Parts: sequence; C-alpha cells; structure tokens
Amino acid sequence: MIWTLQRWGLRPISQTMDNLVQQLTDALARTGASSSDFDLNKDFELPKGHVLRPAGVLVALVQGADRWNVVLTKRSSALKHHPGQIAFAGGKQDQTDADVVAAALREAREEIGLTSASVRIIGTLPDHETVTGFQVTPVLGLVRDCFTPVAEVGEVDEVFFVPLEHVMEPGNYLIQSRLWQGRRRHYYVVPYGPYYIWGATARILHGLAERMAK
Repeated sequence: MIWTLQRWGLRPISQTMDNLVQQLTDALARTGASSSDFDLNKDFELPKGHVLRPAGVLVALVQGADRWNVVLTKRSSALKHHPGQIAFAGGKQDQTDADVVAAALREAREEIGLTSASVRIIGTLPDHETVTGFQVTPVLGLVRDCFTPVAEVGEVDEVFFVPLEHVMEPGNYLIQSRLWQGRRRHYYVVPYGPYYIWGATARILHGLAERMAK
C-alpha cells in the first residue's frame, strides 16, 4: 500500500551557514510533539511497563558546492539488526557518554570518521521512540570543515549525502506498509535515487521538514 502525501510550500533553504543556522534554530523553537514508529499505527499497543533505552543520532548537514546535504549511512549487510538499512550515524548512550548528544557525536566519529570538533551543534529535535525500544534524540549539527567520510568496517557499508532540499520537501514523502509480526505496519518513506530511506530515519526527517515548512 502506498499513499502520497500532500505537497506543501517549502521555504527556500539558505546556502550560507549563518542564515541556515537561523532557519534551523527557528524550526527547532517551534512547538511540536515527540514522534514514534507508532505514529501511523494507532492500534498498536506497547507492552505495559516497557522501559526505553536512551540513544542519540546525528543529523549532520554538510555544505556542498551548491547545496546543503544530509549525511546518511547504509548499515552493513552483515549486521544482525537492521542490515542494509539507511540510518543516521548514532547509537545507544553508553555509560561513558555524558548525554545523548555526546553519544551521537561519539558514534559519528566511530561510524563515519566525523570528529566532534568539526560539528557545530544547533540543537535537538523531540525524541523519537522506536519499535526496538529506544528513545532516540536526533541531534542537529552543521559540519564546519571539509569532510571526507570514513565508513567503519563491519558496521557501515556506505556513507552518502542526500540534498537537504529533497528531504525538507514534505511532498517527497510517501506512506507505505508491510506485514510485521503478523500485523500491517505503516511508515514514512522518502526515496532518493537507489536509496530507500524509511522507518525511524524517514520519520525524523519528516518531523524536521514539517517544522521547516511552518
């Protein structure tokens, strides 16, 4: 099943860092609820007493020759969980991490070779709850310096860039569904070329797109 979302008017995205920072700061300041993998599945009931584990992902924006891009990864096909899926750099918060922002930066350093000193943190989006039991905090940051990705062997098959304007246009999103644990589950999708961006990654990007379009 595929639903096409209504196209909204997108405010032009500034190409200068300072202006983009202001646009993003304004977007983060707008009110909005947290999101979850269950947003499109209202009949799904969570187990009573379930405990969410904190995690952080880095929504890293890097400036290209003529546009801003979002940094995404394709997870290794050899992984036990979510093999081959498209994701932000990030992961669960370890005991050595000061907070979820530190967790996101550490994971970005490990997974894609992006140093913390190269990232200008803009802020965080509302938490996103996943079906796998994580409370994910999306950390929005701009890459200050030239960045050559280095994919972590065994964890990441590919690091690639998607134009920010593509994922900030709500009209580019679809709602699709598939059977999961015997029930039909609906989720957001924002395809780009050969990349099938869906699930939590697409939902987080869609939430940012909604804020940018207001």
